[in-house]
Amino acid sequence: MPQITVDYSTSLSDAFDRQGFAVALHAVVVETAAARIEACKTRFRPAEDVVVGAETTGHGLVHVTLALLAGRSDKTKRLLTERTLEVLRAHVKPVDGVALHASAEVRDLDASYQKFVD
Repeated sequence: MPQITVDYSTSLSDAFDRQGFAVALHAVVVETAAARIEACKTRFRPAEDVVVGAETTGHGLVHVTLALLAGRSDKTKRLLTERTLEVLRAHVKPVDGVALHASAEVRDLDASYQKFVD
């Protein structure tokens, strides 16, 4: 916990500082949601095909999902979502001819969530 997943368009690969984003986001999660830095885990999933409306070109998508153990207030979740988008803006450079569509959500991990570390 937290489990962070970032889906992003491959058209943004060269413009998206993914490692810098993850490190900065982990600090924000610790500060905003009282997580431990060593518990923050982020994975990136590139998406080659993106369609927005009827258009198959000219758009780049980034969606960040933050899954936390239950117990954070709605206010904390909203603040974390806002701060996530701020950090994202700082780590994605503009790409000529590509409109950036960025989104984020914070959700609770299911009660069945378990982990182990070897």
